[in-house]
Amino acid sequence: MGGLEGKVAVVTGAGQGVGQGIALALASEGASVAVLGRTAAKLETTCELLRERGVRADPFVLDVLETDRIPSVVEDVAERFGSLDILVNNAYSGCYGPLLSLSDEEFQRGFESAPFAAFAFMKAAHPYLKRDGGGSVVNLVTSAMVRWDLSTYGAYAAAKSALRSLTRTAASEWGRDGIRVNAIAPHAVSPAYEGWQAAHPEEAAEFCASIPLGYVGDCEQDIGRAVAMLCGPDARYLTGATVPLDGGQANFG
Repeated sequence: MGGLEGKVAVVTGAGQGVGQGIALALASEGASVAVLGRTAAKLETTCELLRERGVRADPFVLDVLETDRIPSVVEDVAERFGSLDILVNNAYSGCYGPLLSLSDEEFQRGFESAPFAAFAFMKAAHPYLKRDGGGSVVNLVTSAMVRWDLSTYGAYAAAKSALRSLTRTAASEWGRDGIRVNAIAPHAVSPAYEGWQAAHPEEAAEFCASIPLGYVGDCEQDIGRAVAMLCGPDARYLTGATVPLDGGQANFG
């Protein structure tokens, strides 16, 4: 086991893709994981993979759009596991498309599932993170925030920009509680990316070619391992940062 042995992590959207990859990487470092998401069968699949790595893993069915349920779910996790040390806000249920094609409800849903849901999770988790000697929060944002052409990405980038600002504010306010709060902006071979790649192979090839390292990241090895590092002792002095995990494509400067 690694540097997270004895720690308890909450990972939202952990039934597949990036969330699952992050959960697996945390488990490989010894963390027990509360696996959150909308689909029970997918959550159980992730839990089985985590248990194979020798850690405790329990599923919690939750749509993060149900923000009123978040405090009780966080409380349930802390009671079942006995502590809460790591919170990863990965789930997102927003929209894409030209601005004039989006309804008010679609635009608002991105904010509800990104900064609003993350805020609810962070507030609910704060007492446990502080009580247990300080913890780590990782929020997932996007390089679309600094994309050279924001066409069709505007609603997504707006919601994630708000989450990035929330990350920085929490880092400033909660540092004295021993809580570190960072964001990552990943490119990963998620189910959504695989579907887009299959539907638009030429565009996907051009996108991949624009990445200096030449490939889109693996959910566990490239994204999850970085999150495990951020949550561990080796990153104890890092907070308030946005870490691009995109093979060098975006310029956050």
